[in-house]
Amino acid sequence: MMQVLTEDFGNPSSLYKLGLEAEKKIKTARAQVAKTMGVLPEEIYFTGCGTESDNTAIKGIWEARKKQGKRIITTAVEHPAVLQCCKWLQSQGADVVYLPVNSEGLIEIEDLKKALTSDTILVSIMYVNNETGAIMPLKKVRKALDDAQSAAVFHTDAIQAWGKEPLNAKELGVDMISVSGHKIHGPKGIGALYVRKGLHCPVFMHGGGQENGFRSGTENVAGIVGLGIAAELITLDGQERYIRMAAARDYLKDRIAAEIPQVTFNGPEDGCPSLLNVSFIGCRAEVLLHTLDSSGICVSTGSACSSHSKGSHVLSAMGLRPEQIDGAVRFSFCAENTVDEMDCVMECLKAAVESQRKLRAAFKRK
Repeated sequence: MMQVLTEDFGNPSSLYKLGLEAEKKIKTARAQVAKTMGVLPEEIYFTGCGTESDNTAIKGIWEARKKQGKRIITTAVEHPAVLQCCKWLQSQGADVVYLPVNSEGLIEIEDLKKALTSDTILVSIMYVNNETGAIMPLKKVRKALDDAQSAAVFHTDAIQAWGKEPLNAKELGVDMISVSGHKIHGPKGIGALYVRKGLHCPVFMHGGGQENGFRSGTENVAGIVGLGIAAELITLDGQERYIRMAAARDYLKDRIAAEIPQVTFNGPEDGCPSLLNVSFIGCRAEVLLHTLDSSGICVSTGSACSSHSKGSHVLSAMGLRPEQIDGAVRFSFCAENTVDEMDCVMECLKAAVESQRKLRAAFKRK
C-alpha cells in the first residue's frame, strides 16, 4: 500500500505508464479476492466498505425487480447495514419480512418457506452473525428457493464470515456476496461485492464508468491493493486459521464456564470460531468493556456499527432476558490470538466481574 501511495500513484483510468501500472495492480487484487469465493474476477466489484456492498446489492435488486414483486425476505438479526436498508425500502413500498430466530440465533427453514411468495424478489440472509457467531444454513436456504422454483435473488452479508468460514459462492448457492476489508486485517474503508455473472444489478454510481461501469469514481488503489493482499493471505493460511481461532475461543470459553459463576453463553455450540458472546449476570457489559479496555483488552457489547444503540436487537430476537442482554460481552478472535493471551484475559475478566458484582451487591444493601 505504501508503494502505491508513494511510487505507483497513477490514476488507473489514465493511459500513461503510471496509470497502467495501477490498473494492473487492481486487476491482480480482483483476482485475489475472487479466489477466496471461487468466482470469476469479473464478478467482483470494489466498494467503499461492507455497508456500501450491502446497500448496493439490496437497493440494486429492488430497483431492478420492483415491478416484478415487492417482497424482500431477511432476518431479525441482520447487521444494521441490512436492517436499516430494508427499513428504508419499506418506506418506498417494499414488503419486507423479517424472519425470527430460535434461542441459538438461527432461522428455521420452515419460516422461510412460509414467507416465500411468487412476488419475492430478494432473500438477504447473513452467513455468520456478527454478535453471536451463529452460522446461518445458507445451503438449506438455497434448496428451499429451488424447491419453490423461486426466482428471488439470494444475497448474503458474509462480512463476518470472510476468512473465518469456507466461502464458496457456488457451493453456498448465493447470487451476491458482501465482504469488507478490515474483517480480514485489510485496510478500513474498502469492501467488495460479488455479483453472479448474468445477474442484472443497476449501476450504483454514475460518472466515468469505473468498475466496468458499475461504480464510477476514481478507484482507491491503495485500499484495493491492501484488500487483495489480505485476501491472498487468508487463502494461504487455509484451515490453520480456523484451528487457531477455535483453540483460543474454546480455551477462554472453558475457563469462563469453570471459573466464573452465573454466566450464559449466547449462540450455538458449533458457531463460528471467531466469536464468543457471554452474559455475565449481575454485571453491566459497558462497565466490563471499559475495565478490560484499561488493561489493553478490546471487547464489545455488540456490533461496532451500532455501539450507541440501546440493547442488542440480536439477543432480544433470541429471547434473552433483560439481565442477560445487559451483561452480554462479545469476544472476537483472530488467527493471531493465542491461548497465553486468553490467560491474561481471564485474569482481568475475573477481577472485573468480581469487583462489579460486589459493588452492585453493596449498593443494593444500601
